[in-house]
Amino acid sequence: MTTARTPTGAAPGRGRRAGRSAGDDRELAILGTAERLLEQRAFGEISIDDLARGAGISRPTFYFYFPSKDAVLLTLLDRVTEEADTAAGDVLVHLAEDPRARWRELISRFHATFGGHRAVVLACAEVRGTNAEVRRLWARVLERWVQAVEAAIEAERRRGAAPPGLPARDLAIALNSMNERVWYATFAGDGPAVAERDVVDVLLDVWLTGIYRTTTPAAG
Repeated sequence: MTTARTPTGAAPGRGRRAGRSAGDDRELAILGTAERLLEQRAFGEISIDDLARGAGISRPTFYFYFPSKDAVLLTLLDRVTEEADTAAGDVLVHLAEDPRARWRELISRFHATFGGHRAVVLACAEVRGTNAEVRRLWARVLERWVQAVEAAIEAERRRGAAPPGLPARDLAIALNSMNERVWYATFAGDGPAVAERDVVDVLLDVWLTGIYRTTTPAAG
């Protein structure tokens, strides 16, 4: 659920340049167009001409910034996961102060980030089965979050707040994978789905029960 890198670290985006320029503005226009169009139609229905036209550039100019529309989607995914990492911040560093509040804060921040870019999240889920790059990128991101949660579970066990149980890594994989599927169903309306107003609380209770065998873990 959070990054195994330095909490405030950011993954370098695809095609990012230092400083701002007309080129940066065009790149951002392409990305903005892509996310806007994804809110209206499936990724497979969006053409490079659509992206170029929406960004106010020609098709040849589009290729100066991105080699394909798949590369645009990968960049959007980079940006969303970077935003999620930044939103997570150092929440897990302070986990022992109030475990229930900190886990809720973490899940809420991820929910807000993914919910704010749900069109990108759903598009990546749509193509992941056939797009190896999207699949590899998401696997790397998920591995970071699994490692961070694994470390947090082990720390909670060491301080006696969480009881021994399943291997921490296996539990971290299951919890992160559950979040992924539950959020997908909620965002896509792909029932059965948890109502969006309830999804953070539902996920939180499952996480706390899985890690602590209680929904009211002791603070350090």
